[in-house]
Amino acid sequence: MGTAVSFHLYPGEGAPGSLHSALEKACEGLHRVEEVFSTWQPDSPVSRWRRGELAAESLPPEVGEVMALCEQAKRLSGGWFDPWSMPGGTDPTGLVKGWSVEAAASLLQAEGWRAGMVNGGGDLTVFGPPPQGAAWRIGVQHPWRPEGLACVLEVASGAVATSGTYQRGPHLVDPRTGRPAVAAASATVTGPSLALADALATALAVGGATVLDRIAALPGYEAYLIGPEGQESQTPGMPFG
Repeated sequence: MGTAVSFHLYPGEGAPGSLHSALEKACEGLHRVEEVFSTWQPDSPVSRWRRGELAAESLPPEVGEVMALCEQAKRLSGGWFDPWSMPGGTDPTGLVKGWSVEAAASLLQAEGWRAGMVNGGGDLTVFGPPPQGAAWRIGVQHPWRPEGLACVLEVASGAVATSGTYQRGPHLVDPRTGRPAVAAASATVTGPSLALADALATALAVGGATVLDRIAALPGYEAYLIGPEGQESQTPGMPFG
């Protein structure tokens, strides 16, 4: 995954020791994801699978879970998210970051943390009400003004994922051509699942406005798109604050 993860947590009724133990478990889970899914570590199971050195049936079980979600994301996005069409072989990392952050947040909530935000490189999930009100206020960085915000969102629970080229450069690939994607400067998706929101944000950044209507048709999901020339569009229910 190769992404820094930050936590903003508010304790519930659990004992401090148990809450700390839950945080350690969440961090261990994130490290496990890196060990299994890394495409830059040559000895990871996914790297070995991509090179044909490891059969699919020999992969850790979580790989099957992630690939099933990738199948769903490919279908929902109309093929604009397609890990099977990436240069170098199948690459599920466009979904696995969101999946791992979501799993960490679910563990923390189940183990007694009352409310919190888990943020993996700008893709984040929130649960429980923050101390200052009923909803979390989340700023989305502007693609051309690093110190500015493109928008502020108000989210009571669920996920926010943003994809674009302004931080990591032209890393997004159009699965239909194999060439770098240029359809968006920034693409943000909100919804109940960070795994799917992460994948759909990638699809939106690659496919542009074509994908916007698909996301609008998904229950609970909304999207905000900034085009290459700065033009803005969004689904009707985007939770702007």
